[in-house]
Amino acid sequence: MHYDIVIVGGGAGGLELAASLGRSLGPQSGQEKVLLIDRASFHIWKPTLHEVAAGTLDAHQEGLSYTTLARRNHFSFTLGELGGLDPQKRQITLAPVLDIQGQVLVPERHISYRWLVLAIGSGSNFFGTPGAEHAYVLEQTLDAERFHQRLLTAFVRTAFSEDKLLSLAIVGAGATGVELSAELIEAHQELTEGLSKEQRFRLDITIVEAAPRILAGLPEKISQQAQVALQRKQVKVMTNTRVQAIEADALVTDQGRIPADLIVWAAGIKAADSNERLGLTTNRSHQFVVDAQLHTSAEGVYAMGDCAACEWESGRLVPARAQAAHQQASYLKQVLLGLLKERPLSAPFRYRDFGSLVSLGENKGVGNLMGGLSGRNFFVEGLIAKWMYMSLHLNHHRAIIGTIDTMVLALVRLLQRRVSGRLKLH
Repeated sequence: MHYDIVIVGGGAGGLELAASLGRSLGPQSGQEKVLLIDRASFHIWKPTLHEVAAGTLDAHQEGLSYTTLARRNHFSFTLGELGGLDPQKRQITLAPVLDIQGQVLVPERHISYRWLVLAIGSGSNFFGTPGAEHAYVLEQTLDAERFHQRLLTAFVRTAFSEDKLLSLAIVGAGATGVELSAELIEAHQELTEGLSKEQRFRLDITIVEAAPRILAGLPEKISQQAQVALQRKQVKVMTNTRVQAIEADALVTDQGRIPADLIVWAAGIKAADSNERLGLTTNRSHQFVVDAQLHTSAEGVYAMGDCAACEWESGRLVPARAQAAHQQASYLKQVLLGLLKERPLSAPFRYRDFGSLVSLGENKGVGNLMGGLSGRNFFVEGLIAKWMYMSLHLNHHRAIIGTIDTMVLALVRLLQRRVSGRLKLH
């Protein structure tokens, strides 16, 4: 197999890049020149995985098939996971695809390319904490669904228990940890409203954060407002607390032992260790080091998103956010179209921080907008912030399925929620 442009990773950035390139090249040329590879068969916007985990978003309704997206956006798609890279031969190797019994569905394959884009994301960073196998993570849709199934089991068991108490601990008070706690509280409230009085139970959530405040990477005002909102939801927040070990039923911290029936790790991310075996220059976090044009150390190989270490300002790296992946996809589209037309683009990639938004439940949120009217920064909260948060999700869909289909999809899901309820219990 050979394609001019091969994109490995169908996350927010990789999928948007493949879709925009395919539409630009047209029905015939796009499918011949652009190939997207992902280990999953359908796409979920990663910032919504906490909703899938809590059950407030149905992955099977939300998920978009890569093959359908490929047909509509004029690119090709194949199922697979990167197993190796030979930069000299300009060839990648895809590992065999196995079924749930471990039998080979698709054998190992080799694909050659003119230009390769690595958009393979990142995983959880446990920082060497013992007992990591006892914690759930939210790296992929499968992780979120696995946790949701375990959560439903815990809900049923607790509803018929004597103490009527379910304890849950979340390690890390970044956006994922904060948003997950808020969604879990609302999922529990919606569930108990439909239970008999004898089956209702209490959900205790504790967020453990090593930093002095939650949402440490965001402005302090956002952190303060988010903490107030969590406290109103009866979420216990423990800052300046380091996790020393994870046990099957508890966290061991420097502030004492915290019992927990379920534990979620959301304390940090890092690129895959296997990145170092691909023959490209990487940093201490195993990210691919890229230049101002997102080019790696190998000719014809680019990297974007969480797996790329791209300098921003004052020695800092472009943050691992969906808006960064979106901007890098738009930039690489121009780079690759220029290369196809033999008109290389010389302008460097420049990241613009448009601010941050954090969801705190169905009708609540906080955030800041950078460089708004008159160059000022604005703080938003409440329903307005939540609507703006939802608009980011819709904007991602618009980039891959178009404006009209996005509007239809949003209406259908609104009506479905009206009929079936917000919480998925099956």
